[in-house]
Amino acid sequence: MRQRRLMNQINVVPYIDVMLVLLVIFMVTAPMIQPASVDLPSVGKSTQPPVAPMEIIVKPDESLAMRDRALGGQEVTVGRMELAAKIKEAQAKNPQQAVLIAGDKSVRYEAVLNVMDELQRQQVAKIGLLVQPTKPAGK
Repeated sequence: MRQRRLMNQINVVPYIDVMLVLLVIFMVTAPMIQPASVDLPSVGKSTQPPVAPMEIIVKPDESLAMRDRALGGQEVTVGRMELAAKIKEAQAKNPQQAVLIAGDKSVRYEAVLNVMDELQRQQVAKIGLLVQPTKPAGK
């Protein structure tokens, strides 16, 4: 009598057939499933909307102006000595208000950095630079 040889290969065809049948079943049933609506809880106090930032404008002659969009957006000319005091006063009322420095493109970068440095020395929080995006070529 002959001895049987051991088979050392796995027949994967039945597994592939089962997977294809499952795939078809999921593809057919997935569009029929209705998404559940979520009933969200309510809160007593919602978060406040962000406050419009305060702008420090460095003009081409290196003079400074201040615009507070939260108070209407009027541009007020200020001196370097009173700038930090006015910003600290405004941030005392609303500590979340950011300060943006808008430098004219013809002004030296050093003048903008001097304003930023002075504000940082006075511990003014949330200082940033205001920029204008460039227009795409061809438009």
